[in-house]
Amino acid sequence: MNISSNNTYYDYDYPDEVCGKAGVVQFGSIAIPVFFSIVITLSLTGNILVLVILGLYENFKSLTNIFILNLAVSDLVFTTGLPFWAIYHIWGWLFSELHCKIVTFIFFTGFYSSILFLTVMTIYRYLAVVHPLSELSTGKLSVGIFVSVLMWIISIGAAMPSLLYSSLILIPQENGHTWGCEYQATVWKNVAVIQQNIFFLVAFAVMAFCYIQILGKITKTRSNTKNRAVKLVFSIVAVFFFGWVPYNVVIFLRVLADHVVPPFHECEASIQLDYAFYVCRLIAFSHCCLNPVFYAFVGVKFRSHLKSLLHRMFSRQSPVEEQQVRMQHLVSHGSMY
Repeated sequence: MNISSNNTYYDYDYPDEVCGKAGVVQFGSIAIPVFFSIVITLSLTGNILVLVILGLYENFKSLTNIFILNLAVSDLVFTTGLPFWAIYHIWGWLFSELHCKIVTFIFFTGFYSSILFLTVMTIYRYLAVVHPLSELSTGKLSVGIFVSVLMWIISIGAAMPSLLYSSLILIPQENGHTWGCEYQATVWKNVAVIQQNIFFLVAFAVMAFCYIQILGKITKTRSNTKNRAVKLVFSIVAVFFFGWVPYNVVIFLRVLADHVVPPFHECEASIQLDYAFYVCRLIAFSHCCLNPVFYAFVGVKFRSHLKSLLHRMFSRQSPVEEQQVRMQHLVSHGSMY
């Protein structure tokens, strides 16, 4: 994932002309911090609310609840990097090289873990709907813990190059220069983009297969519970892909532009590609605050828990009512669906 601030006013690949990008830089310095501020606020509110409701009202015997928990944590991990990138687009990188490495590593870890847990959730729903009698579809807590730990290990491994090879570099500007937090070598920047695209394509292939099978199964059944479960996960996955596909395409085109592949290396095309990069990234990065929205609107059980939580927060219950709520929580089992 390219997190470049793209603060350069000139493109030095042009020997005969100067490619002015002051407009692109100005757009990024205004739109990105404002948008990221909104995303950060919504993501923190929504995902922390998910964790609170899971802790108060649900148990973790359900694999779905375990995966939703991990997805919320992934979104929060991803969100922690956004304030730094918002500041980056205004003033450049103001922190140390160590901070650059750590923030980039955490950011990539959140991204890759989101992809993996969305994929795992889809596979689990596929097994539960298409192969309900299989042992994997009725997995135990130990299975959920093992899968979760494995997904985090893979995510950390995929994000490791950003920790090892990110560095502070000088970015030329019209009136001097600023510091940037980037891959110092172009080869590692390209590796990061290719790795992200591979992860994305593999996840897309797995999810597409699972949902084709799920839809085929649902058309032969009349189960509202299954329909709600599939609707929730499908909504989350659909938003993820509609948000991230354009971004992955754009960052791949930027790699082509870096290698002077026509027509992307031409000045006008390069400027348009930069604008597309900013817009697509804004859309893509908003995924971390959208998942809780779908829990609230699609998940009937989650919506009920949310109402109970808000009622507890903003109204005073009698001792009898509080005891009834406690008893309901003790006997409440199953997934968020």
